[in-house]
Amino acid sequence: MWNCAYYRRLMDLGLTLGYWNRAMPADLVGLFKAADQLGYDAVWTAESWGSDAFSPLVLAAAHTENIKLGTGVVQLSARTPSATAMHAVTLDHISNGRVILGLGVSGPQVVEGWYGMPSRKPLARTREYVEILRRAFEREGPLEFQGKHYQLPYTGEGAEGLGKPLKIMTHPLRQIPIWIGAEGPKNVVQTTEIADGWLPLYYSPWRPEVYHEQIKDRKIGFEIGVNVTFKVHDDVEAALLPTKGMLAFYIGGMGAKGQNYHTKLMARMGFEEQAYKIQDLFMEGRREEAVMEVPTEFADEISIVGSVERIKDRLQAWEESAVTMINVAPRTVDELRVVAELVKG
Repeated sequence: MWNCAYYRRLMDLGLTLGYWNRAMPADLVGLFKAADQLGYDAVWTAESWGSDAFSPLVLAAAHTENIKLGTGVVQLSARTPSATAMHAVTLDHISNGRVILGLGVSGPQVVEGWYGMPSRKPLARTREYVEILRRAFEREGPLEFQGKHYQLPYTGEGAEGLGKPLKIMTHPLRQIPIWIGAEGPKNVVQTTEIADGWLPLYYSPWRPEVYHEQIKDRKIGFEIGVNVTFKVHDDVEAALLPTKGMLAFYIGGMGAKGQNYHTKLMARMGFEEQAYKIQDLFMEGRREEAVMEVPTEFADEISIVGSVERIKDRLQAWEESAVTMINVAPRTVDELRVVAELVKG
């Protein structure tokens, strides 16, 4: 197995809360406090077309002292780069410098269907977006940027020509670290060049070759944080069933034929035939069959489940991988404690 010992440290542990469904989850404050007290390194929130990623972290900041606050991820199309800079700087002040700004482009269904924005050229849009954020955080002068996708001041169609370059009034505490959710090979390479960390969708420490070429030239200190299903359970198949359901939904339904990043990623990870069969079944409305088609091997490799002994054994592969943080989703204080004991020792 490829070993990144030249810069590795003890793997960090994050609590991922995702985004809300119908309503605010119960006892968020209790989870925030417990994770902070148990030594979790970060708490992550997300957004799609419901709850936003920033607001819950304000609540977390008010009830914690040490844990980092990560957006995993903020949708680029939801806000202009300037608006995202304002959110991040404000939250960084509220939390006394604990923000990790995670960004992602999402797919055409969400970008065009919910945000009403064009989905083209995701790499170029991401590069420009990050550059504007960096300049805003540096606060070296009025912010000016003339790119293909973003212009400050705006000079495109309908501009009155009265725009004035401005400098963010609230002084950033620091250059806020930026992590990017990326899947495609070119996007991952770009992420290592312009960001401080990477949030892969699926990562298997047993298949390091899938991303080796893309991340081999990353800078020292570059972070990699992966969401994993973590569950102590004597029945591995039963423990993996929720993961299989999630995989079937994303691989089968989060995108169109030929334009689903999740399907393409599973195919690149060595499960091409199964990936496209899952997509076909899901699109035909045969969702239960799609779930059953998800290979146990694939679900298992991107999860950490089983008996305590099995989990300890499989954690070694993660610790020897390029991953620097695993993000788990316990929903009770007891579950938080069990995971912390196994990962942190």
